[in-house]
Order: sequence, then structure tokens, then C-alpha cells
Amino acid sequence: MPDAIFAHPRLAAIYDAMDGDRDDLTAYVAIADEFGAQTVLDIGCGTGNLAMSLAGTGRTVVGVDPAEASLEVARTKDPAGKVTWIHGDTNALPMLAADLAVMTGNVAQVFLSDEEWTSTLRAIQATLRPGGYFVFETRRPQFRGWEEWATEVTVDVPGIGSVEQHLEVTEIRLPYVSFRHTYTFLADGEILTSDSALRFRDRDEVETSLVAAGYRVLDVRDAADRPGREFVFVAASG
Repeated sequence: MPDAIFAHPRLAAIYDAMDGDRDDLTAYVAIADEFGAQTVLDIGCGTGNLAMSLAGTGRTVVGVDPAEASLEVARTKDPAGKVTWIHGDTNALPMLAADLAVMTGNVAQVFLSDEEWTSTLRAIQATLRPGGYFVFETRRPQFRGWEEWATEVTVDVPGIGSVEQHLEVTEIRLPYVSFRHTYTFLADGEILTSDSALRFRDRDEVETSLVAAGYRVLDVRDAADRPGREFVFVAASG
């Protein structure tokens, strides 16, 4: 089940405002350009920002996400129906012969068990054309980014009003880190929480898992918007 931050209608509606600028998405459009990708699968597309950016360049884009509330937000950005939006997890991935599949943000780290991760890699590979590309990012465990996560912020969300967001780490049991978002809607006082967990895999572990699933690892890059904090894996099917 997707976390409440994505699945609760009221939280999905404020996600973009609370998330701020997504400078990382520009890099993924550039990657699609680099590989000449015309058909792109956005896995864990959320509220659809990357999918819409890719579709705006004339590409065929499919966005898949298990959180219907997030997809509802995405659809409001797409009145012309440029993107095919699919509600579901990796079991719902279409047979596309896609040129490129991407996972941005924390998507690659929500697969906590080895079985989930392996199943995901194989499902993605089945959607790619021979030699198609799979690009995704993961946070470097050595950076220990969770030590900076405890934050409080208030954001004025257009049409909704001020919302307080409190983020706290609830458990560190490496390679797993659990955390909780608490949102207070100041207009009516409603408080909503969302509990999440991520798995931090090191570079060798990810590369080994990709090879075992039948990919070729072409490159491991630094994230342009977060240098030293994330790996960007570039793999090819077959």
C-alpha cells in the first residue's frame, strides 16, 4: 500500500507545494534526450511532474503509480490526455517495448525486501525494448542524509491555506530508515500523519542486483542537483 503522503486525497493535493522545486526532473528530461528515447515509462510517477515534462517534448509517456489520489492530481495537469496514466504497482506495468524507464525521488528505495526489488527489476525489464535503458536514483548510505531530515516548515498552499509540516525520523535500523510526516492544516486544525520507510542499498549491492536481473550497468553518475548525496544508475536491458 502506498504511504498516506501519496494516497490520502488531502495530502496528495498539497504534495507539490510542500515538495518545492524539483530541479532533479530537468536532468531526467536531458537523459531522455541523451538516449534518444521516444517512449518513456515513469514508474512511481506521483503527481505527474516528470511525465508531463516528458510529454511536453512530444514523447509517448506512460505514468504508473499505486496511489490513486496522486494520479488524480496528475490528471488535472493533463487535460489534453498526453500521458497514459495507470493505477497500480509494477505488476501493472504495460508491455511497451519502451526506450527508457525511469524512477525518480525515493521510488527505488521503497522496495524494502530483496524479493520486492528483484521482482521490480524483472517487471521493468519486461517493459523495455532490447537494449532499452533503465535510469534511477538512490541515496548514498554513506552520506547519512537522514541525519538532516528532522525539519519543520509552514507553507501557504494556494486555495488551501497554511499547512505546517513536521518531519521526524522514527527508527534507524540500517539498511532501513523509518520516518513520519505530520501535517497540520491551520485553516481547520486537521492533523494527518504519514509513516514511511526506505532501504539504503550501497552501490555494489545495487549493481549486483541489476546484473543478476539481466541488466548491463552502463554508468553510475552523481546526481546533478545533489552532488555527493545520490547515485544515478544507468542500465540497459539484455
